[in-house]
Amino acid sequence: MKHIARKAGLTILLLLILPALILIISMKLFSYRFPDGEVGFIEKVEIGCMDQWIMVNGKSRELPVLLWLHGGPGAAQMPVARYFNHRLEEEFIVVHWDQRGAGKSNPRNFDPGTMTVEQYIADVHQMTQYLKRKLNSDRIYILGHSWGTQLGMIAAHRYPEDYVAYIGVGQVVDHHRANLVAHGELKNRIIEEGREKDLKLLESFKGPPYKQHEDYVSFARLMNRYNMNFDAKMAKLARVALFSDAYNLADLVRWVRGSNRGSGPMWEESQGWDILERAPGVEVPCYFISGENDFNTPAVLVDEMLHQPAVPPSARHYIIKDAAHTPFFSRPEEFFNIIKNIKARHPHK
Repeated sequence: MKHIARKAGLTILLLLILPALILIISMKLFSYRFPDGEVGFIEKVEIGCMDQWIMVNGKSRELPVLLWLHGGPGAAQMPVARYFNHRLEEEFIVVHWDQRGAGKSNPRNFDPGTMTVEQYIADVHQMTQYLKRKLNSDRIYILGHSWGTQLGMIAAHRYPEDYVAYIGVGQVVDHHRANLVAHGELKNRIIEEGREKDLKLLESFKGPPYKQHEDYVSFARLMNRYNMNFDAKMAKLARVALFSDAYNLADLVRWVRGSNRGSGPMWEESQGWDILERAPGVEVPCYFISGENDFNTPAVLVDEMLHQPAVPPSARHYIIKDAAHTPFFSRPEEFFNIIKNIKARHPHK
């Protein structure tokens, strides 16, 4: 009887472990492969008194460096970036960085109390200095997406000597005004489609502007339904991440945990944000890329910003058709061509 019980126990244990083993083996065997370049590594760096992770890839050591600041906070792109945008590595040494509280840089003992704008800006500055030394570059390109545009534009304002150019994708300009623009557009689309339930749902939110985090999250989800926000299917991103060789299963758990935390710990600090108050003058060349259907960070506000004295008169704004808040996912070829065009304006020495 003991033998039978032991055998049954082993069978149950195998049935529990086998799916996980199959998944792990599949992740290794069928992970996405990309062209090898002279530069390619993932490493841990101590930034801001904690371990933070970067993924660095480039065809040649002679290429300029591009530091990509992901959105969120918490929306790390390391496990999905190369699937959509690996061609950037033909033109740059591309650095994807899991910021504090995101992806690999989201340990179990992470303190959300360290999530402040000033701490993130200090992290960006320290990371920039590290990359300049590590990759032997006097100045680098800095690209921010969404939340990352807030960090990137402030860093470019404070430390112009560090950067060749600043690129803002889904540029945050003014949170409250963005809410007002988006609310008006969303209401019009709901009425056009005659969806009474969605109209009642929209009117149930306290805003605009949305001062309660829960109301803003619900509003953003409703925008998704009308293709006004994220234009990348979560199911596809999850599948790509699952078969990425940049993350293991534990990293994926950290990634989801950081994404779910989002901007919650910083919500009060983020209220009434106006980028021109934080970055009242940017000396480095500025470029902005918007999806025409992006109402998370409306392109109309970026157009208005270009006429402000805080932005260099040479600044350019690129609009990608049939794209919303993540044009690098939905229209990777158009996105690549724009970035390549920007680089051509600054011959690398």
